[in-house]
Amino acid sequence: MKKKILYISYDGMLEPLGQSQVLSYQERLGKKFEIHILSFEKSFDEPSKNQVMRRFNDAGLYWHPLKYHKSPAILSTVADITYGLFKSFFIVRSYKVDMIHARSYVPAVIALSLKKIFGIKFIFDMRGFWVDERVDGNIWKKNSYIYKISKWFESKFLLNADHIISLTYAAIREIKKFPYLIGRPISISVIPTCTDLNQFKLKKAKINDLKKNFVLGYVGSIGTWYNFDAVIKAFKELRILEPNAKLLVVNQNEHKLISSMIRKAGISSEFFKLTKATHSEVPQLIQTMTAGIFFIEPLFSKKASAPTKLGEFLGCGVPCISNRGVGDMTNILEGENVGVAVSDFENQSLNHGIFQLINLSKDPDISLRCSNVAKKYFSLEKGVADLQKIYIQLAAS
Repeated sequence: MKKKILYISYDGMLEPLGQSQVLSYQERLGKKFEIHILSFEKSFDEPSKNQVMRRFNDAGLYWHPLKYHKSPAILSTVADITYGLFKSFFIVRSYKVDMIHARSYVPAVIALSLKKIFGIKFIFDMRGFWVDERVDGNIWKKNSYIYKISKWFESKFLLNADHIISLTYAAIREIKKFPYLIGRPISISVIPTCTDLNQFKLKKAKINDLKKNFVLGYVGSIGTWYNFDAVIKAFKELRILEPNAKLLVVNQNEHKLISSMIRKAGISSEFFKLTKATHSEVPQLIQTMTAGIFFIEPLFSKKASAPTKLGEFLGCGVPCISNRGVGDMTNILEGENVGVAVSDFENQSLNHGIFQLINLSKDPDISLRCSNVAKKYFSLEKGVADLQKIYIQLAAS
């Protein structure tokens, strides 16, 4: 008989993130386990809902969507937890669930409550240091009650989870320093943000004319944790060494701001291209790039981050330049010789990093090496296999 798993996600299955980082994993595990997914949906677009429901049905998964409440901030989260707890209680009782997989902190409140009530196994898939992200993002104050209460909950999750999943080894090193965990054995493993390498892959066919020159590529938003000013500074350093270099930016909703920032830096429009793309169009655009670039502020919470775009760049055979102090990126980029991690965003560091990146891009084996490193660290199949192993081990214990 299949073991029964309740997966609780605060990300909706109608969102791209929920589909790529939850559904893509679970639909591959549906033949081995009876999986129920409880998600919080921000909208219920009927065509999208029908399309996602077909994926659930094809994979033999069970979907239990709830409405996500956005405001007022704290009360809406309390409401979601309350509704989620009642719904989860019903699912656990009705389907005789064996374990609960909680994706991030809000679902973990529900999962921990059900563990206390029913004694079932609890997986805390922490996805990063969410509480510290709220402080680093200037949303909460470190001396606020909400921060202290959330850190208290975090300690309960880590102490009571039957297994913990982290995105990075850097986060595990930090977790083991938490005073209440020192000397205590914990069951923990790393599953980074994985990538569908059937989409993000090497392509030898003829590509865009941009490839004639060095094309530095940026994919995604420029706000919150990302330092786009440093990207512009790095591109200016690149043009000193490669005068015909181009900057290709793939972004959905910030074109006016991006254009303003680039022009303000004195970069002519002939040297940059700004475009939109659907998720399925992104791989083809990355394949036109000589190298990828993104810089993330090296805050404490970012030790637990595994940026999706790193796996996407490498999967397409594109080396990257980024920065130290973020997850396991330095070990991957420099340890595997597929990129450069600068120590800071000063001109001297950026110049040295760009010089290294240019030399690396001329390595005839670089594309294949990047692709192989993506398979080693970010393959969706590997992530699914690692998750399956955790489920089997917990089911047998």
